[in-house]
Amino acid sequence: MLDHMTFRVTNIAQAKAFYSAALAPLGYSICFEGHYGANMFGMAYPDATQPDGKKADVWFIDGPSPYGGPAATSGCHLAWHAANRAQVDAFYQAALAAGGKDNGAPGLRPDYHPHYYGAFVIDPEGNNIEAVCHLPE
Repeated sequence: MLDHMTFRVTNIAQAKAFYSAALAPLGYSICFEGHYGANMFGMAYPDATQPDGKKADVWFIDGPSPYGGPAATSGCHLAWHAANRAQVDAFYQAALAAGGKDNGAPGLRPDYHPHYYGAFVIDPEGNNIEAVCHLPE
């Protein structure tokens, strides 16, 4: 089970604006901002099982790693759970309005399973991001 992920970006302000808008329909908000060698922010969703009532599971850091590699994380597929199909639709619209590029409008993907309802958007770094609901209706 994954606890959290960190992605490097070339423009932290752009990433903050994009992900704040794109993930808001899924209940996410920025829970942390700071500078630890580079500017960074974390995003969390409400989770009553956590001491502060939220769970940060995705983090973004400005610029390349001091250990080498590309300047930004790109070409990844990141999928977020949606509670219902309306959230998938809202994610898609919000991500496009924030500057994302369409990579698959909301809809059923029966090749995955009969109730797989997802939407895909390319983020500013070239990652394929998705919101998905696995429930019928």
